[in-house]
Amino acid sequence: MIRFENFSFQYDAQSEPTLKKIDLTIEEGEKVLIIGASGSGKSTLGQCLNGIIPNIHKGKQTGRLLVRGQEISQLSIYDRSQLISTVLQDTDGQFIGLSVGEDLAFALENDACPKDQMVSRVHYWADQLALRELLEHRPQDLSGGQKQRVSLGGVLIDESPILLFDEPLANLDPRSGQETIELIDRLHQETGATTLIIEHRLEDVLHRPVDRIVLLHDGELVFNGHPDELLASELLGQYGIREPLYISVLRGLGIDLTGLDNLSQLDELSLPDLVLPEGSSAIRPKETEALLELSDWTFAYQPERPILRGLNLTLRRGERLAIVGKNGAGKSTLAKSLCQFVTANGTIRYLGQDISTDTVKERSERIGYVLQNPNQMISQTQISDEVALGLRLRGVDEETIASRVDKALTVCGLYPFRHWPISALSYGQKKRVTIASILVLNPEIILLDEPTAGQDQRTYREMMMFLDELNALGHTIVMITHDMQLMLEYADRCVVISDGQVLADDSPQAILNQPDILVAANLKQTSLFELARLMKATPEAVTAYYKMLQGGQHG
Repeated sequence: MIRFENFSFQYDAQSEPTLKKIDLTIEEGEKVLIIGASGSGKSTLGQCLNGIIPNIHKGKQTGRLLVRGQEISQLSIYDRSQLISTVLQDTDGQFIGLSVGEDLAFALENDACPKDQMVSRVHYWADQLALRELLEHRPQDLSGGQKQRVSLGGVLIDESPILLFDEPLANLDPRSGQETIELIDRLHQETGATTLIIEHRLEDVLHRPVDRIVLLHDGELVFNGHPDELLASELLGQYGIREPLYISVLRGLGIDLTGLDNLSQLDELSLPDLVLPEGSSAIRPKETEALLELSDWTFAYQPERPILRGLNLTLRRGERLAIVGKNGAGKSTLAKSLCQFVTANGTIRYLGQDISTDTVKERSERIGYVLQNPNQMISQTQISDEVALGLRLRGVDEETIASRVDKALTVCGLYPFRHWPISALSYGQKKRVTIASILVLNPEIILLDEPTAGQDQRTYREMMMFLDELNALGHTIVMITHDMQLMLEYADRCVVISDGQVLADDSPQAILNQPDILVAANLKQTSLFELARLMKATPEAVTAYYKMLQGGQHG
C-alpha cells in the first residue's frame, strides 16, 4: 500500500534533512504504530503522505514515495484525500464547519452525498463519539478532548483505504483515549483499512494489538518490527520513549523479557511466580499551610448550564496537586477562573486574604498559567522573544532576561532552537515554548493544563524534574492532566472533578483503587493493576514498588 524508497525530505528553512534515507514498506490492511522522540520526523513522515508536504510546508524531497504503486508527488490533493484520511495533531487547524454537525458532514457534502444519507451518517458517528448533544456547538468552543473527537469523526465519516492518526490521544481523558483506541481497532478490523498511528502514549495504543512498530530517531529508521521485540529490547529508553509501566516493573524485578511470549499484550502474558521486594506504602497527601481556598465556587457561560457548581477546594503551599476528570468536567474552566480570565462567584482566599477583586495582572503575580492549546498563547515570531515577552513587559533588564530565558529554554529542551521561528516547530515543541514562557516568570503557584501532552520521555522527565525543583523551593504545582502515569509519579495529592464539583480528594494511589470514582470521572487504571492481578499481588504493593523504582531513577 505504501512504500518509501531511499526517501529523504529537507524543509526549506532548515540546513539538514528531517527525514533521512527512509526505506519502509507498509502492506495493505496493516496496522502500524509510528513512534519516536519529539523532532524525530514522525509527523513529517505523515505529512509527506497526506500532502501537507509539499503543498503547505515546502522543501526538497529525494527518493520515492509510492501509494498503491503511484508516485504520490504526481497526485493532486483531491486524489490524495480519496486515499488517505488524516486526523491532525493540532485539531484547531482541521475544522471547516461553523458547527460540529457541519464539520462532520463536510467530506460528505464534497462527495455530493444525498441529504438523508448525510444526516443519518452524521448522527451515527456523533453517537459513536458522544457528540450528539454538541452538534449545534461551534468546534472552537469545545474542550480539547471534545475537539479531538470532532476531528476524528470528520475523518471516519468518509472511509478511506488509508487512515492516518497523528497523536489521536493527545487531548483525550484516559477512558476516552482507551475507547478511541478500541474504535480505531474496530474500524481496522471491519474495514480492513491500512491504519497508521503516530503517538507518544505507547502503553495506551497497545491496549489493542498493532501489527508493527516503526521507531524513528533523528530522521532515521532505527526499528521496524513486532511490538514484542521492541519491548524486550533497550531501544525505548535509548531513544527517549516512555515504556509501558508494567515493563518497567518487570525489568526492575530482573525478568528476562526476551523469554516472554505476548509481551505487548499484558492480558495474555504468562508470568512466573514473582515476589515483590519490600516497598513503601501509599503516601498520604501533604498537610501544609493552606495557600488558596475556594468556597462555593460557581461559574456558568450560560446561566441554565453551570460549569462549576459550588465547588470547594484548598490548595496547600508546596504541594504537587493533580486535577483529573473527564473532558468537559470543568477542569480548564476552573483554571481560567483561578487566573481571573473568567469571573466566578464564591469566595477565593490567598493566605487567608480575600482576593476576589484582583485584576488579571494581580492574579498573574500569584498564579502562572500554561494553557492546554499553545496556539492561544504564542504572539511572537521567534522562540527566544516569546519566552522573554513576560519579563520585558515587566521591565526586567536585558542581561537578566537573557540568563533566565536561556535557563528556561534549556530545561524545556529548546535551547538549540532559540533563534528559530516558532512557525517551524511541531505542535509538541510549541507546547514547550509556552511552558518556558511561564516558567521564566517564576510565580508562586504554577498551574499547567496538560503540561506533558505530546512530549517524549526525555522532555517529559526534564520538565517534571524541573517542576520538582520548583516544588522543592516551596512552589505549589498544580497539574490538570489526563496522564495517569504523571499523576501516579509526580503528584502528592489528586483531586477528581466531575460535573463541576470535587468528586474525590486523596492520594493518587487511593484514587486509582476506587473503581466507582474511575468510572464516574472517565479515568482508568494503569497497567500496574492488571500486572498485580497476574502476579497475585495487591495493586498498592505493585504501585509502591513502581514508585520506588522511579524514585531511584529521579534521584
